[in-house]
Amino acid sequence: MKVLLINGSPHPRGTTFAALGVVAEELGREGVETELFHIGTEPIRGCMACPVCAKKEKNRCRYQDTVNQALDRMEGADGVIFGTPVHYAAASGALTSFMDRFFYGQSGLAYKPAAAVAVARRGGNIGAFDQINRYFPISGMPIVPSQYWNIVFGMNPEELQKDEEGLQILRTLAKNMAWMLRCIEAGRLAGITPPQPEPRLRTNFIR
Repeated sequence: MKVLLINGSPHPRGTTFAALGVVAEELGREGVETELFHIGTEPIRGCMACPVCAKKEKNRCRYQDTVNQALDRMEGADGVIFGTPVHYAAASGALTSFMDRFFYGQSGLAYKPAAAVAVARRGGNIGAFDQINRYFPISGMPIVPSQYWNIVFGMNPEELQKDEEGLQILRTLAKNMAWMLRCIEAGRLAGITPPQPEPRLRTNFIR
């Protein structure tokens, strides 16, 4: 079993990286492999709603950057966790553009457990946490819970280590992710298959 951890911070080894590292360490104790993926510091184009990705065999975006790289990594992952710093009570702008394109037109994400982690110096975590979580149910992905909202505080990795409750929340998230992955695997081995979706219906409210 493997979980992809996506770092949506412009700082590759900052506080968001440290928070995801706590999750990765605990997942390792649970026997789950992890891969940390940084979205990079180059500008990330927003989704153009072309929709070229939906017409391609592997649903890849027409623009070649870290979004497609992450989608390639996601093929070998059983779950995913997105981490973000808080910018104006929301996820980072780069991660927002990244996730818009990561999820648009994708068909291979359903039933893979997902979670969000929001890191702030002072506040705004809930807005960012809520924003990221909206991508998962629309993609058919179970949301992994913890003992509280997945928010932690710290201006830098050193301060993060002082948020004892936040660190416990991250460890609990990792344990719950590992448990959910094991349950899904046990179901698969027992012959339980995911529900077959109905043909997709769309209703426009302006006629």
